[in-house]
Amino acid sequence: MSLEIIPVPVKNEIKKDDDIVQMFLSNFKDVQDGDVIVIAQKIISKQEGKTVELAQVIPSILSVGLAAEYEKDPKLVEVILSEAKRIVRMESGIIITETRHGFVCANSGVDESNLPKGFASMLPENPDRSASEFANKIHEKSKRKVAVLISDTFGRPFREGQTNVAIGTSGIKTLDDYEGKNDVHGRTLRVTKIAQVDELCGAAELVMKKTKNCPFAVIRNLEYDSSGDTISTIIRSKQTDLFR
Repeated sequence: MSLEIIPVPVKNEIKKDDDIVQMFLSNFKDVQDGDVIVIAQKIISKQEGKTVELAQVIPSILSVGLAAEYEKDPKLVEVILSEAKRIVRMESGIIITETRHGFVCANSGVDESNLPKGFASMLPENPDRSASEFANKIHEKSKRKVAVLISDTFGRPFREGQTNVAIGTSGIKTLDDYEGKNDVHGRTLRVTKIAQVDELCGAAELVMKKTKNCPFAVIRNLEYDSSGDTISTIIRSKQTDLFR
């Protein structure tokens, strides 16, 4: 059976406290057990009220200084710093931070796209919880057991372009571990762990796009192990990270 990736576009703009589960089910009436639902981070942030009107932000002296040096809006820099646990690197107008969640990314995940002018969104407070709550509500309403991934667009060291990765997960093993298994020549694999939740989010983006008002995708006919894994299982520790 072939793997399917089904886009689920919506017509309405998502607002705080909207019932996005009902919105999804109204636009996709064929949920099946084992489906993997990929959700764009932006609609989770909007629904949870994780947006800010920049006109209301008061920048700190540090934000004003960094903004002047890197030609950025000081109010936007203030939001970026408020979402950061630490600054990893600043160069060429780019601020790389480690977020409170442990993600290393540009601008702490703060983004102005697909929002009214003068507004910015931040990452969800707890993307794993957001994914779990969505999965539980899908089960309540449809009686189907699904996995849910919250996806966002990240850049990558040593590679041009961005790709979507998982920032929240529910009901699926994050890593497909080949350690101890034999390859086709009988050699034992020692360290191969495939970040399958990232691969799924990257594949889903091929149908979700950025300009199609398609915040959901359903991946069907995927064989996967159910799991209580959280996104922390896919974040490399400082002890094994050669680039920190």
